[in-house]
Formats: sequence, C-alpha cells, structure tokens
Amino acid sequence: MTKILVATEKPFAAAAVDGIKKIFTEAGFETVLLEKYSDSNDLIKAVSDADALIIRSDKATRQVIEAGKNLKIIVRAGAGYDNIDLAAASEKGITAMNTPGQNSNAVAELTFGMLVFMARSNFNGGSGTELKGKKLGIHAYGNVGKNVARIAKGFDMSVYVFDPFVTKETIEKDGVNAVDTVEELYSTCQYISLNIPATEKTKKSINFELLSKMPKGAAVINTARKEVIDEEGLKNMFAARADFKYVSDIMPDNHSELLQFENRYFSTPKKQGAETSEANINAGLAAANQIVKFFKNGDKTFQVNK
Repeated sequence: MTKILVATEKPFAAAAVDGIKKIFTEAGFETVLLEKYSDSNDLIKAVSDADALIIRSDKATRQVIEAGKNLKIIVRAGAGYDNIDLAAASEKGITAMNTPGQNSNAVAELTFGMLVFMARSNFNGGSGTELKGKKLGIHAYGNVGKNVARIAKGFDMSVYVFDPFVTKETIEKDGVNAVDTVEELYSTCQYISLNIPATEKTKKSINFELLSKMPKGAAVINTARKEVIDEEGLKNMFAARADFKYVSDIMPDNHSELLQFENRYFSTPKKQGAETSEANINAGLAAANQIVKFFKNGDKTFQVNK
C-alpha cells in the first residue's frame, strides 16, 4: 500500500487532518502522521519507508531526502518551497511540489492588517494617516500580489505593480498600473507590499539604495522572505530616514538591533501569513489531492524542481 507521511512540527488543523486522511483512504493510500516533533531525527526515521511526504515549514533536507528510500514525491503545503533541498530531490528523481494560491488571500489580508497598524502609528493613541488615495506598490504580481491589489482597490488606493515575469497587459487588465522598473515602483509609492521569492537574484536585493528612493512617510510590508532584505541597508535606512517604517511577518536576523527603532519597526515572532484556519485547510487538502493525482495519473502540474 502506498504510504503517505504527513510530517508537521506545527500540525494542520484537525479539520485539515481529517480531510487529508479521507482523501488518501478513498485513494487506497495509508496515512501516517508525525506531529509536534522536536528532533529532526524523528522525521528521518519516519520517512524511511514513506512513498510520499507532506510538510509545512518543516525542512526536507538532503539527509531527510536520502533517508526516504521509497520517496517519489514531496509536497510543501504552501507557496514557498525553500525548505526543500531541490537539488537532493532531483538527484534522487523525486518530484517536489508546492500548493500555490492556497494561502494567498490569508497573506494578503495580513498585509493590510500590518499596513493599517503602521499607518495608524502602531495604535499608540497618536495621530496616523489614512490609506485612501495613497500609492501602494506591489513588488511581484503572483497569487498574493493579485489579492493585495484586489483589497487595495477596496481601500481606494492607487495601485502600482512591478513584475518582470508578468506582461503589462496582464497587470493592467486588473485595473492597476504597471511600471517598467523596480526603481520606478519604489520612487513612486509611499507603501510597498513585498511579495518576491527568495532566489539567488533576489536575496538582499531590497537594499538601502532602493529603499532610499521611496517618498516621505514610506513603509515596506514584507510577507515574503527575510532573505530578500539587506538588513544592513535596512538599519541604515532607519538611521537616515526618521519617516521610514518596516513591518514583516518573520523576525529578521539581528532583530535586537532593529528594536531600537521604536514605533517604526515591527515583526511577528514567527511567519504568520498562512496562519488562518481556512488557509491551513486549503493547503493541506491541496497537497493531498496533488499526491493522489501524481500517483494515479502522473500529474506533475505544480512541480518546482523541473
């Protein structure tokens, strides 16, 4: 019988687990749960005879992948997949997938929760600013970016987008403005929603030179990855611009140094973008369905290690 290991240090919601089990039972697969584990060796042992692996923020390292002698597919329940060693998976002929779009509304809503928080001076009782009529820049127009744009129009904001991988026509048909360069995006918009993935090209690409182009009262909301931020540049920006604010849903490295910039810096202690019951369930069920389609039909639609 095909064995599916669901390894989640931070478990899925009970409804998601029930749904995952139901999907696999109906497909004739066995479901094995590894939840709330604290030692990576537990995952290494559990994966040894699994045919497929579902993870959330858990790390599918080379050691884990090599321990999975029967592994044929790994699915990360979420959009990002930098917690999978793609090279190791490819070397073993293992298909790696993510579940794009399942968390996107949750992340977009968090973006606006953070944006309102910063615009209203951290709710400290002082005077803040309204979002209506302000310019919001969306850096990367994937599933999250599109949802951010949809919500922003409800706030009556002017929306600008930069994404070199999406055509101007595709962007503008959604009723938003496409810009030609990343520099134009940052120099035009008071607020930036940062949605780019962490790649070799994007890591530390959000630096002082780029941030310093932003207008007065600038704020960056990062629901992407901390690696895309040049933290030295960020600290220099705080020091140079008393009007600048930054908020993220994952605490950057050396966060104690950033905490000195009181009321202008905020981060959640853990990544919170997908932490809604709806996103939790959606991503878990999508992962399960993708595994069934993979084994039954050879479907590799969401493969990320092509």
